[in-house]
Amino acid sequence: MATSPAVAPSALEVRTIRKARMRIIPLVFALFIIAALDRNNIGFAALTMNKELAIASHQYGFIAGIFFFGYCLFEIPSNLLMHRIGARVWIARILVSWGVVAALTGFAQSASHLYVARFLLGLAEAGYFPGIMLYLTYWFPQRQLAQTVALFLTANPVANILGAPVSGMILDHVRWFGVSSWRWLLVLEGVPAILGGIVTYFLLPERPMKVRFLSPEEKEWLTGELAREEQKKLENGPIPVMRALVHGRVWHLTSVYFGAMAGFYSMIFWMPQLLKNLSTQYSNTTVGLLVMIPYVAGLPAMIVVARSSDRRLERRYHAAIPLMIGATALLLLGISPWGSVARSVTLWCLVSAGIFSVYGPFWSLPSQFLAGFSAAVGIALINCLGNLGGFVGPYTIGILSKKTGSLQSGLVFVGLLLLASTVLILALRQRIASDTEPATIAQVSSAPTASLECGRRSLK
Repeated sequence: MATSPAVAPSALEVRTIRKARMRIIPLVFALFIIAALDRNNIGFAALTMNKELAIASHQYGFIAGIFFFGYCLFEIPSNLLMHRIGARVWIARILVSWGVVAALTGFAQSASHLYVARFLLGLAEAGYFPGIMLYLTYWFPQRQLAQTVALFLTANPVANILGAPVSGMILDHVRWFGVSSWRWLLVLEGVPAILGGIVTYFLLPERPMKVRFLSPEEKEWLTGELAREEQKKLENGPIPVMRALVHGRVWHLTSVYFGAMAGFYSMIFWMPQLLKNLSTQYSNTTVGLLVMIPYVAGLPAMIVVARSSDRRLERRYHAAIPLMIGATALLLLGISPWGSVARSVTLWCLVSAGIFSVYGPFWSLPSQFLAGFSAAVGIALINCLGNLGGFVGPYTIGILSKKTGSLQSGLVFVGLLLLASTVLILALRQRIASDTEPATIAQVSSAPTASLECGRRSLK
C-alpha cells in the first residue's frame, strides 16, 4: 500500500499536539487502567472465591467469559449514542455504571449470581474502548494518531502490573468485618470507576474549539488540519455506515482479533491459578508478584513493536510475528510438563509480549479503509465480536479441564486459535490486493464533524 512521504512537523504542530496529549492521554490512560482492573480481577478473586462458593472449573470459565456477551450486545449502540450525546457525558456514565456493578459483584452468593453480575458488568462497560478510540480521532490528525493510540493502549499491561500485586495483597490481608477477602477485592476495585466517572464529567474536553488550554492559533491549526483530512476523504467517497457492518475486511479483522482475545483473556483469567498450582505453598501475594512479571515483559515489547511498525509503516508482519511467538509459548505450556516456576513464568512472558505487541499494529489497520461514523461502527464491531474470544478461550479451558482433569489441553486449544489468527493476518495482503475499491482503502482519516455528519446522513 502506498504511503505519503514524511513531512517535518512545524513548531505550531509540535506544540499543539503536545498540549493535546498532555491534557487528554493521562486521563484516558488512568480510566483504561480502572477498566482493566474491574474486568480482570475475577482471575485473582477465583483463588479463594471458587472454593468458598464451590465453583467448578467450567463454571468459573463461564463466569469469566459471560462478561463479553453483555459487552458485545451494547458495544455498537453505545458508540452511536456517544457521538450523539457527547464523549464527556457518555463516558462518565459508562464509568459510574460499571463501577457500581463491579462493586456489587462482591455481594454474590453463588455461581448464578456471578453469571448475572458479570453479564451486567459487560453491558455497563460496553462502548468505553471503541468510544475512546473514536474520541481520539476528534483530536489527533492521522499522522499523530497511531502513536497516540499506542500511548493509550499501554494502560493495559500497566493495569496488570499494578493490579496483580495489589490484588494478591488484598486477598491475603483484607478481611475487614469478617467479610471474605475476595469480596473486598471486587468492592474496593470497583470504587475508582465511580470516582473516575465524576472526574471525567468535569475534566474530559469535548472538541478542540471548546477548550481553553489551546491558544486561538493552535485551535485554528488543529481544526483546520482535521477538516482538510475530512475534505480529502469526502472527495474520494466514504464507506457508508451500514456497508461497514458487512465489509469483508472488517470481518477479516474481527476474526484475527477473536483469536488474539481468546489468548489474551485466557492468560488474564487462568494464569493466576496455573501459577498457584505450581506450589500450594505460595501465598496470594507471591502469586500476584509472579503474575506481574509477564506483564512487565509485555509493556516494553508493546512499545518497541508499535514504534517499529509506525517507523516502517508496516502492520501485517508486526502483528503476525508476535502472534506466532505467543502461540508457540502457549503450545509449549500445554504440551509439555509444567516444570519449574522459572520455566513457566518465562513462557508466560513470551505469551504476554506476543499478545500485547499485536495491539499497536492491529488497531492501525481499520483506519486505513474506514473513517467518520463508519469508523465508529467498524471499530465497535471488530472490538465487540472479537472480544467474544474472551468468552471462548477461558470457557473452553474450563470445560476441557473438567473433562480431562488437566488445564493443558485447553492451553493447546487457545494456542491453536492464536496460530489461526497468525494465518489470517498474513492473508490480509491478498485481500487488499484483490479489493476493487483502492480509492477508499488508501484513505487514512480521522473523524471530526464533517465525516460524522456524512455518516449520520447515511444512517437515515
